[in-house]
Amino acid sequence: MFSRWSHSHHSQENDSLQHESKVKELRAAVRPLSDRLLKYCTDACLMRYLEARNWNVDKSKKMLEETLKWRSTYKPEEIRWHEIAIEGETGKVYRANFHDRDGRTVLILRPGKQNTTSLDNQLRHLVYMIENAILNLPEDQEQMVWLIDFTGWSLSTSVPIKSACDTINVLQNHYPERLAMAVLYNPPRIFEAFWKIVKYFLDAKTFQKVKFVYPKNKESVELMRSYFDEENLPTDFGGKAILEYNHEEFSKQMVQDDIKSATLWGFDNKLQSTGTDQSGPEITPEPICLAPAAS
Repeated sequence: MFSRWSHSHHSQENDSLQHESKVKELRAAVRPLSDRLLKYCTDACLMRYLEARNWNVDKSKKMLEETLKWRSTYKPEEIRWHEIAIEGETGKVYRANFHDRDGRTVLILRPGKQNTTSLDNQLRHLVYMIENAILNLPEDQEQMVWLIDFTGWSLSTSVPIKSACDTINVLQNHYPERLAMAVLYNPPRIFEAFWKIVKYFLDAKTFQKVKFVYPKNKESVELMRSYFDEENLPTDFGGKAILEYNHEEFSKQMVQDDIKSATLWGFDNKLQSTGTDQSGPEITPEPICLAPAAS
């Protein structure tokens, strides 16, 4: 018994040491970076990229470089609530005021409440909400849960396939290992046609995290119970809480979070004063010099 424990203990230690050396290897491969991107590339972050590419350093490096390129042009950490607040008016995507049983941040998505037509702005809004979910994760958690409510959804209100794929690409490629689970709650029959196409764009890891949940299905109900406390979970998802989205209150919360985010990324008052002053020296994109691939 003891020898078995000792053997598994040693193998865990070996794994941990191997992981540490891979993180060091990956860090060495992507230097030097701007201050902002260095702040992004924590050890935990590098571990997520390695995990997403099955600990293959070359593949992880390629994935990470793509993200760093994307972050330096898209600048997700600079998006401010006032720029995308119109997207939030109907509560189609917002951070819930409850967590799952593991304390993970929950994002509620209600595609039936679509209220705008600019696909670019819709994606910016979603990216903002993903960054916000990460900002509000407890210390011991790295992942979030998505609850997707299909009430009011129809093919006519659904986003174009291309837009759905863009969303999937951003989530898979630039936020690896950030999604613990996406619950598709009670999707209508017609959704199956949409899903048949979209699922081909999901990688195997993401695909496994998508759960179809139906309120009359016993397994579905048990799955929801295993992840959520019924008292916190809204009735819209089979729980007992009343779900009310108050745009004004949520906006106040987001403005506070914008301040928290600006402090975290090191441009304290530069972006909140007017929300449009983006000419400060802190915010000028710095050139990224990625180490050339070893030949």
